[in-house]
Amino acid sequence: MRSLLTAATISLAFTLFLTPLFIRLFEKLGWGQVIRTPDDATNPSHHAKRGTPTMGGIIFIIGTIVGYLVGTLTGGAPPSMSGLLVIWMMVGLGIVGFIDDYMKVRSQRSLGLSGWRKVAGQVIVAVSFGVLALLVPNHGGQPVGRPFISLFRDIDWLSFMALGGVAGWLLYLAWISFQAVAWSNATNLTDGLDGLATGAGIFTVSAYSLVTFWQFQQRCASGALVPAYETACYTTNDPMDLTIISASFVGALVGFLWWNAPKAKIFMGDVGSMAIGGVIVAMAVLSRTELLAVIIAGVFIIAPGSVILQRYYFKATGGKRLFLMSPFHHHLEMRGWPEVTIVVRMWIIAGMLAVGGVGLFYVAWLAAV
Repeated sequence: MRSLLTAATISLAFTLFLTPLFIRLFEKLGWGQVIRTPDDATNPSHHAKRGTPTMGGIIFIIGTIVGYLVGTLTGGAPPSMSGLLVIWMMVGLGIVGFIDDYMKVRSQRSLGLSGWRKVAGQVIVAVSFGVLALLVPNHGGQPVGRPFISLFRDIDWLSFMALGGVAGWLLYLAWISFQAVAWSNATNLTDGLDGLATGAGIFTVSAYSLVTFWQFQQRCASGALVPAYETACYTTNDPMDLTIISASFVGALVGFLWWNAPKAKIFMGDVGSMAIGGVIVAMAVLSRTELLAVIIAGVFIIAPGSVILQRYYFKATGGKRLFLMSPFHHHLEMRGWPEVTIVVRMWIIAGMLAVGGVGLFYVAWLAAV
């Protein structure tokens, strides 16, 4: 518990007090937000945000790592493979986002990496994560990943390896890659208003910290496990370390939100939004709740869902639009909703979905007792 509190406190203090220093540094480097030209289909009110320091995701990525390392070391235990894999996915997808951001800033255009190059980078990070999760053991000598599709825990009859070694590996890595591409792009699309993705990320990852903390309390390897609960125990590897890294990430996001809330002094950029997606993917895979993430992180599905609906409706109707603008939060802006109202209400939705996901997780545990 000391490690958990220390990690969250350190990461919170890091982003809360050091973000102004990073803002000044980014201003000197010329890392200002690039907004599309007025001729493009974009909300005219966003042009006032041009030049606001961006790539702020670097700050909470560093803050998370610092908080996690200090927390684990003060607790007397070295970082686990599970915690390091969450960092791997966070940093790896963050680097893909950073390259995208840097190309935009350098060229002063709103276009960075092409779509396929971005996906290729995301897949490389995801495949390396999947391989490490299945091959590299933790302190107990067990790999932290499992080749199953999971909901509240692994679904035994949905094992990739049942199809054979080569086919199983390929499908398993394809599944991990699909999740990484889907969630990182979903969080990227959600990051369109001041503080929106940051606040949504806080609710989502907080929910995962509750899930993994419960898995720690009800772990099969615990000597204090109540005999009546043995049928519902969890075999998740390093659940407490997953709780520590997620708490550290939440603390870093809370401190960053102080400066990112409307009107934002700094934006997280693609480096930050993709890092949030990376943490969601890693936590879902390692806590064995991949399908449950659709509910826990459901707020991040709204933006890409609206983009997909807009595109297909446009094609099906010969040029008509379902929304005034997509993603959906920009549609609400075009309808006259104040930015703060949209952001706060999306936070409320994020909170309700996160609580609902945790509630379903608990109900599934009760059903297994």
